[in-house]
Amino acid sequence: MKEPESNLDLRHWVGKDRFAEYIGIDLIEVRPGWAKARLVIDERHLNGLGRTQGGAVFTLADLAFAAASNSHGQPAVAISVNIFFLKATASGTVLTAEAREISKNPKLATYQVEVSDESGDRIASFQGMVYRKSGARPAPH
Repeated sequence: MKEPESNLDLRHWVGKDRFAEYIGIDLIEVRPGWAKARLVIDERHLNGLGRTQGGAVFTLADLAFAAASNSHGQPAVAISVNIFFLKATASGTVLTAEAREISKNPKLATYQVEVSDESGDRIASFQGMVYRKSGARPAPH
């Protein structure tokens, strides 16, 4: 059985998500089956109503999901996700996404991601399923 990659290696690999990097998401911590990411909302993340754009919240949850699902050293790709937006936020809000593994077998795994603000209020709830591919992940470059 292959050992999980180190936290640093996985953070480097998942941290190469160019879109997540572009909008300012920071991957905080990764453990087997679990990950945490953070995003400080600013003007570039707002929609036409002056609230956090749903795509920014989704991308934050998706990055935590990717880190948690790839934390076992085997490539995993999303095959199904959904998100429920529970509370609107505005510029200056610090959002944190925490992903945890719900179930895992050799080919499929499911994850729950909760997105909260700095007060601990739940902003969104995200569920995802991945397909685990054969072979090792490509080396980071």
